[in-house]
Amino acid sequence: MHDDASGDEGAWQPYLAKLQQAGVFDGGSAIGEGACFRKNGIPAPVTTQLAGYIRVRANSLEDAKAVLVGNPSYEAGGTIEIRELPRTED
Repeated sequence: MHDDASGDEGAWQPYLAKLQQAGVFDGGSAIGEGACFRKNGIPAPVTTQLAGYIRVRANSLEDAKAVLVGNPSYEAGGTIEIRELPRTED
């Protein structure tokens, strides 16, 4: 979620409960201060527009878009970025 809208803070708990009840919620968090590092060269600056993330299970982009309904940032007109998190071998 980008930090370009402030939604109703009281709407988060019902929204997250809805995702949990649907069995698609895999966690999330606000994003605090940070720094970027590289072994060699100058690192890119920290992205400042991200305010937090929610990780959900979805079979398609359309399924992922469907869980935006009720998201306080989305409902307030904010930008939500959907990214695939490819599975890696352990």
